[in-house]
Amino acid sequence: KSSVQTIGEEQIQNPYTELLVLKGHQDIVRFLVQIDDYRFASAGDDGVIFLWNAQTGEKLYELHGHTHKITAIAPFSSSDVTEEKPDLIITASADRTVIVWDCASGRQVQKVSCFHSTVKCLTVLQRLNVWLSGGSDLCVWNRKLDLLCKTSHLTDAGISALVELPKNCVAAAVGKELIIFRLSASNNGSEVWNILEVKRLVDHQDNISSLVSVNDLTFVTGSYLGELIVWDALDWTKQASECNFWDSSVHPDVQTEIKLSQSPHESSVQHLASDEECVFAAVGKGIYVYNLQMKRVIACQRTAHDSSVLHIEKLPNRQLISCSEDGSVRIWELREKQQLPAEPVPTGFFNMWGFGRANKQANQAAKKMQENTPVYFLELVGDLIGHSSAVQMFLYFGELGLATCSADHLIILWKDGERESSLRSLTLFQKLAQNGDLQLKL
Repeated sequence: KSSVQTIGEEQIQNPYTELLVLKGHQDIVRFLVQIDDYRFASAGDDGVIFLWNAQTGEKLYELHGHTHKITAIAPFSSSDVTEEKPDLIITASADRTVIVWDCASGRQVQKVSCFHSTVKCLTVLQRLNVWLSGGSDLCVWNRKLDLLCKTSHLTDAGISALVELPKNCVAAAVGKELIIFRLSASNNGSEVWNILEVKRLVDHQDNISSLVSVNDLTFVTGSYLGELIVWDALDWTKQASECNFWDSSVHPDVQTEIKLSQSPHESSVQHLASDEECVFAAVGKGIYVYNLQMKRVIACQRTAHDSSVLHIEKLPNRQLISCSEDGSVRIWELREKQQLPAEPVPTGFFNMWGFGRANKQANQAAKKMQENTPVYFLELVGDLIGHSSAVQMFLYFGELGLATCSADHLIILWKDGERESSLRSLTLFQKLAQNGDLQLKL
């Protein structure tokens, strides 16, 4: 029997009781990207990009231009508020091209075909008004798609992820290594840029699978081996690390270390999300909340899904959403556990943080920690059943709902049933009122 937590049919705290199924893609839909408050783009293995209205589910445009699957997508809005510039998106494909699209017209703005390998990631640096493409090289481009500068060939593995750092720097994940690059523009006003490798960080023991920026001071990386490292974004030193996510019985008198016995599938950090306070990690089948100030995991659900968790995000409230290879989308609420003073601390809780044997000193430390540290837990409050295959990712649109994409070729818009019902009632009331006015005039 599965150890995954279940929820009854009555999902009182789950507002998503209506859904719209959006069809169009002919293969796995891997990417969703938000354009503005109500529009988003979808892309995947069929090489086609669709633009959608998140409010109505209407298909706005169908963008054709790539011949192979899409490997990366990013929005590119102007940072200059005074200047009228259209909303753009950039897409990269296994056909070794990158295309810039105008979201207002659905037209291709420009296409670049000079890449020697597939571009695996795209990042827009709003402060510098340039964008980066990562593959076997790191390239810097302006809005007009002029190549400003590039690195020499890195490795065959290439750059798998990029994150912007302060002081015109970026961190690039290249296999197990994290390479810090600094960008600099020419002082004489010409379009001459330089890209300089300033540091290589080799703390991970396996390939880096996820990168997230927390703020201007901190960023976090995760690996396929289940390592999570918190970095200083200014001097690139290691601030903290966690590598026993999946191990509920860390040996009591041995310092925490990486256990190589687990299969990568079970321990891999698939996705990281963050707010100012915590990092939210999708690790294997579980989800974990890592507090940056306490430098430890404060809540977890080890078997949040039946298969690997592919994407996780925190909502503006105390809720999290996760989606999985098992086709499910789940809503979790982070709650503080009310502990009675006389209640003994469960041994598993302290085993999780790697505390020592039950001697007097350890007992005192445990007691003090119990008194001063709130204990949190993740409660399942919603289970969205609609997809028949792996849910790759999702976008949260506030009151407009939630968009999910899947290997079943579908996109689903999940709507707040009560809100939609009241909107329909309001529309009906307005129509009746208009008809009444019309009859009075007649």
